[in-house]
Order: sequence, then C-alpha cells, then structure tokens
Amino acid sequence: MALSREEVLHIAHLARVRLSDADVARFQEQLSDILTHFEALQALDTTGVEPTSHPLPLESVMRDDAARPSLPRDDALANAPVVEDGAFRVRAVLE
Repeated sequence: MALSREEVLHIAHLARVRLSDADVARFQEQLSDILTHFEALQALDTTGVEPTSHPLPLESVMRDDAARPSLPRDDALANAPVVEDGAFRVRAVLE
C-alpha cells in the first residue's frame, strides 16, 4: 500500500512533527513498506489461534526478598563529602 505525499504530511501534522521535503519522500517510502508488511500479515489465516500478548509463558526473574547484612555505616559514609551525626549532610531542599 503506497502512501501519498498528502497522507504523510497529514500523519506528520497529527504527530506535530515538521518535515522537510526530503523527509517526506523518505517517510513516504518507509511507511509504505511498513504497511505492505502489515498487508502480508493480514493475509495469514489465524482462525483457531488464541490471541496472546506474549509468545512465551512469563516467569518471574526476581529473587526472593531475604534479610541479609547491609553495608557498614562507616563504609557507606567513607566517600561522602560531608558527614554529620553519622549521616550524609546535604543542603536543605525545602524550608
């Protein structure tokens, strides 16, 4: 499916994008190629195929949350520019 120059300009207007003449010509070709690929996908027989959002089953990759010793305070504050009462000293952000 070939897009016309006017259609590309309309799409650019909807996206609030300003295009040069060279951009219009390039996007006219690229968007037309994308639509051609979609036409090929629409031609496939998908009867009996369950709709899915992922081709593979999902599984959690997060580890279990387990308590463990943290970094010692002195090590955490070792490179701090200013330390006060065992904490990072920063400028006040709110009054």
